[in-house]
Formats: sequence, structure tokens, C-alpha cells
Amino acid sequence: MIAPTPEARRGFIVEHTRLQHPPHTPELRLHLADEITPIWRLTEEALAEIGLPPPFWAFAWAGGQALARYLLDSPQVVAGKAVLDFASGSGLVAIAAKRAGAARVMAADIDPFCRAALDLNAAANAVEIDFAGEDLLDAPPPAWAEVILAGDICYEKPLAERVMAWLTQARAAGATVLIGDPGRSYFPRSGLVKLAEYQVPTTRELEDLEVKKTSVWTLP
Repeated sequence: MIAPTPEARRGFIVEHTRLQHPPHTPELRLHLADEITPIWRLTEEALAEIGLPPPFWAFAWAGGQALARYLLDSPQVVAGKAVLDFASGSGLVAIAAKRAGAARVMAADIDPFCRAALDLNAAANAVEIDFAGEDLLDAPPPAWAEVILAGDICYEKPLAERVMAWLTQARAAGATVLIGDPGRSYFPRSGLVKLAEYQVPTTRELEDLEVKKTSVWTLP
């Protein structure tokens, strides 16, 4: 199996997406897929031999849109601070943090295609964002991160539990933790404080509703 080069990843993204405004954050532009099924099928079938993971980076998920909206509306949360966007995907939340005035933003995701998507999307929004491709859950939360952002992290029970434990550790060390979630099955039902709630436009191809009630939470 030959892994695609960074140039090939960027080329794939440009070919199969177009620049558009996420519905809940129209100030920003992202390379997004117009239709979910074709690109998902393509990554599962045609490119399976080169190890292309599911294209989570090709969509503006509800939790990320809500979290990005919150940051743009409440820039004081991240202004002048060092920020980590965990499981960044398209980079939407990281870009919003930078646009809100964060001094430093690092987007983290184990999918190498996310780095290519982030580079393209950051350039489209005239911001600079660092990237980390290693699994941050294998180590304690980075001490430099004053704010840790996490959108749409509770799809699967084992991962959700692992991430929440890691975020709790970060909060205990003094970091502000913000989570965007549209009521995923494995989102914890206690121990968090709701900061905001939005009605986020989405698609029935991704979600069970065309408009998804989505909240931003913090660890107290």
C-alpha cells in the first residue's frame, strides 16, 4: 500500500469539494463536499487501496458549527490565548478560534487528509494554524493549551469515554474546555455546564434532522 503524498491529498480535496460557507458560520469558507454519498463511496471503494479514511474533513458537522459560532460571537473566550482544537476535521473550529483573536491555534487530527484540508481552509480564511498529527490521547493534555476545543467527539462509546477522561484531565490542570455536541448517544449527561444552544442547519445525509439542536458545553 502506497500512502498518498501531501500534494495528492490536496489535489483530491480540491477535486471533490468546493469552497462554500457553512450555514451556521457564513463568515468563514471551507472546502466542503456538496453531496455526502459520492465522496464517502469514493473513499471507501475507489481509494481503499491507498488507505484513505472516511472523509470527516469534507463536512461541517453540527457540533463544530455550534462551537465555531460560539467563538465568533464570544471572542473573549480565546482572544490572546493558546488554543488546541482536538479532532479538528476540516479545521472549522480552529479557524474560528483564530479569527476570534487566539494568539496561537493548533489543530490536531490523526487523519493526514485533515492536514491538507486544514491548509486549504486556513488559506481560504487568511489565517495561520499549526497542526499535530499524532494521537494526543496517548499523552497528558499539552500544558501550553489554555483552551481546548472539541466538536463532535461522542460518536463511539470507547472513544467518547477516552476523550472525556482526557479533557477532564486538561480541565484539572487549568485549561478551559469547550465541547460542541448535538446530542450524540455517548455524550455525557452530567458533569458539564451548557453555555449556548443553537439550531444548526445540516443535512439528512449526515444527521437525522435537517436542523439539529446543538449545544456548547464546558467542564466546570
